[in-house]
Amino acid sequence: MRDLLRYQRHAAPRSTALIDARSDERWTYAELDERVDRTAGRLRSLGLEAGDQLGALLDGSPAFVRLLHAAWRIGALFVPLNTRLSKPELRAQTDRVDLDAFVHDDEPSETELGSVPVRSVEGSGSLAEEQDVESSPTDRSLDDPRTMLFTSGTTGEPKAVVLTARNLLASAVASAFRMGVLPDDRWYDPLPPYHMGGLAPIVRSALYGTCVVLGGEFDAERALDDLRSHEATGVSLVPTMLARLLDAGDLPDSLRFVLTGGAPTPRELIERCEGRGVPIHPTYGMTETASQVATARPEEAFSRPERVGRPLAFTRVRAVDDGEPLATGEPGELVVSGPTVSSGYYGNPEATHAAFGSEGYRTGDVGVVEADGSLRVIGRVDDVVITGGENVHPAEVATVLRSHPAVEDAAVVGLPDPKWGERVCALVVADGVTEGELRSFCEGRLADYKRPKTIAFADALPRTASGTVDREAVRELLRDRSRSERLE
Repeated sequence: MRDLLRYQRHAAPRSTALIDARSDERWTYAELDERVDRTAGRLRSLGLEAGDQLGALLDGSPAFVRLLHAAWRIGALFVPLNTRLSKPELRAQTDRVDLDAFVHDDEPSETELGSVPVRSVEGSGSLAEEQDVESSPTDRSLDDPRTMLFTSGTTGEPKAVVLTARNLLASAVASAFRMGVLPDDRWYDPLPPYHMGGLAPIVRSALYGTCVVLGGEFDAERALDDLRSHEATGVSLVPTMLARLLDAGDLPDSLRFVLTGGAPTPRELIERCEGRGVPIHPTYGMTETASQVATARPEEAFSRPERVGRPLAFTRVRAVDDGEPLATGEPGELVVSGPTVSSGYYGNPEATHAAFGSEGYRTGDVGVVEADGSLRVIGRVDDVVITGGENVHPAEVATVLRSHPAVEDAAVVGLPDPKWGERVCALVVADGVTEGELRSFCEGRLADYKRPKTIAFADALPRTASGTVDREAVRELLRDRSRSERLE
């Protein structure tokens, strides 16, 4: 992984490396390598050296791909930032790292980032200017950091996850073992590249020598057209995106895999895929593990939709309680170990010590390792509702609610209760069902202490940019909009 593009330029120079679905522009590996070489020279002329940090505020575009590979070519650490952040949020994140330069698609004010040099992608003084500077690849160790990605921050302040070349390489190889790679593969990528799910196809396609198709901002009908016209063989999506694609029409037969992650894939969505012949691969993963931890192939997803498959090659997952491994089938916190696991959070030794140890990465997720090695993820450790001394896993309650034919989606959280400590509460997306009918539906399916004491309805569940349910927003909606009486 010294220089992926330089290798592919010699191995497959005329193979298509990159397609921009918005403009239909495309580049072979030889053409892309040449563009990256010029960008790398421009970065060197700005004073960037091996080990320096290059920040980028770019959406999924050819410029992003060029900049990523150019930064790696000179040995710089690439730090993509969320383009949806407000200026204070952006400054809060850049203050947590040590950027040596910053690239933007416009012309931001230098004062936004203090003394950090800022350059645009195009225009005077930009990276687009021709620059005759030596840009031969810098030789770096597999254990040198290559990128830092910020976590979504739904459970606290975002943290910068450090990922090495070894992390990214191990993840790409393990993913290939699970889903396969063919020379003519085209991976359609509509996810933001500042999240792991959007970055992974860009990195992996360069390693495999296959093509990545950049989808830009997601629109279901346009994405469906892109999948068909570019004969995509794979696509990465969050479950809500996939649901909207299925609503828009039939997915093309060219697809070998539809990788869903970023949030649990609902049983109903898996069943829709089975009925329509969609090769869905539900996935459990995170930034701290360079993407996939476990992935189910379609046949496993259809037969056991409550599971996320077996861990990928080189990855070990255990359920623990207070650090002690639990027996097969017992729920506990999931701990992941293997070469994909990050070394920690940049500049945050306290958070690193809390999450990473000799046994692996403590995910904060509650799950079960089944007898066949497959995983079932129940929820978050800090999401467990303790009511009257009993532990209730919100995902279990939400699964029962979603099994009602009128319920499209549901989120379950705990709210303070003066008598029980916490009470189980549900926000439900449904049509044609009442609160009383849902409560009756839960009888016989859930123990009395697990049944929702508060039920409210909404048109849609609030979600973060990565597609996960925004649980704090759910709590606020339940506090403000609850119409049901508390049960004793």
